Amino acid sequence: MKDNILEILVGSIVLVFAFAFVIFTLSNIGLQKKGNFINAEFGNIGGLKVGDDVVIAGIKVGEVSSNTLNNDTYLATVQLNLNNNIYIPDDSVAKISSASLLGGQFIEIIPGASEVMLQEEETLYNTRDPVSLTDLLGQAVFSVTN
Repeated sequence: MKDNILEILVGSIVLVFAFAFVIFTLSNIGLQKKGNFINAEFGNIGGLKVGDDVVIAGIKVGEVSSNTLNNDTYLATVQLNLNNNIYIPDDSVAKISSASLLGGQFIEIIPGASEVMLQEEETLYNTRDPVSLTDLLGQAVFSVTN
């Protein structure tokens, strides 16, 4: 009888921890709408992934929520999920930067001087594609003349 009570107690504790883990995971994966959604169009997004950071002046202000291909222009449309209190001037520049040499990318927004702010679901067209370290190395190697 004591074994059955011990098994029930241990099983209950495991279930409580499993339930707490599920709640914690669901609260941290960003299922809820965070704030303002704007789009940015890039010719190449490199290794940019959903969930990568969006920063202004080195401070995280949002994250990448989706990457899709525009079938008309063949440009990559990146949807940015910004915090509620962040509004981007319409003449801002968005560029994809590398977090380190080992990989990992983020979108850096350089705010413009316009007083007109991008509204929900509007698109930022003034963008800079990421610099490929492989392409730069290839150019350096093959540009050497004998």
